[in-house]
Amino acid sequence: MPIVIIILIIILLVVVPGVRVVRQFERGVVFTLGKYSGTRDPGLRIVIPYLQTMSRVDVRSTPIDVPKQEVITKDNVTVNVDAIVYFRVLSPSKALLETTNYVYATTNFAQAALRDITGNFELDELLSKRDEISAQIKEIVDKETDKWGIDIENVKLQNIELPSDMKRAMAKQAEAERERRAAIIAADGEKSAAQAVSEAASLLAKTPGGIQIRTLQTLEKISSDPSQKTVIMLPAGAEKFLQHLG
Repeated sequence: MPIVIIILIIILLVVVPGVRVVRQFERGVVFTLGKYSGTRDPGLRIVIPYLQTMSRVDVRSTPIDVPKQEVITKDNVTVNVDAIVYFRVLSPSKALLETTNYVYATTNFAQAALRDITGNFELDELLSKRDEISAQIKEIVDKETDKWGIDIENVKLQNIELPSDMKRAMAKQAEAERERRAAIIAADGEKSAAQAVSEAASLLAKTPGGIQIRTLQTLEKISSDPSQKTVIMLPAGAEKFLQHLG
């Protein structure tokens, strides 16, 4: 019996405290007497109590919000820009050994890159080239965080907040542009209509009896209207005769 009790005590003091469960989306980084001694895959793992410790690192794709940054664009417009960064830990040991807090470090470096890159663009470019700017930020942050065993999967600019006076100016500009386009469309329509009338008049003038036929068609339309009308028909050339008398 004493032997069984001793074995149970050893199990309780040594084996049970050393049992660790590493989940599928984690990796366990083991330290022996403070020194890195290996990385454990998912499953039931045993460490030596009091001599070894194990830190779990999440290796899933992780989104982090880059807080709103005040940026002065290349054309001296002050805007507020924020972004979201997706990263994944590729080397759990590097993530723990090379920086005290890899999430905080990645966030801060992304903030600095966001300010530096967006400040190199004018406002119109900042609004129209989001994908290009995001790609440049990703490249810079990915290069820097590689030494921490972190892969930057994607960077997306989210909100670009403009000053109130700039919003009003852009709204007026957009309204003026809409009015300009509407005027051009109306002018093109009038031009097309005038051209069609001119071509029709030219064709009628060249067609023998065309004017007379058109006149008769007009009279027919007028006569179908029940309202009372008085139509005075003058023979061809009457206008010149009346002008001669005058």
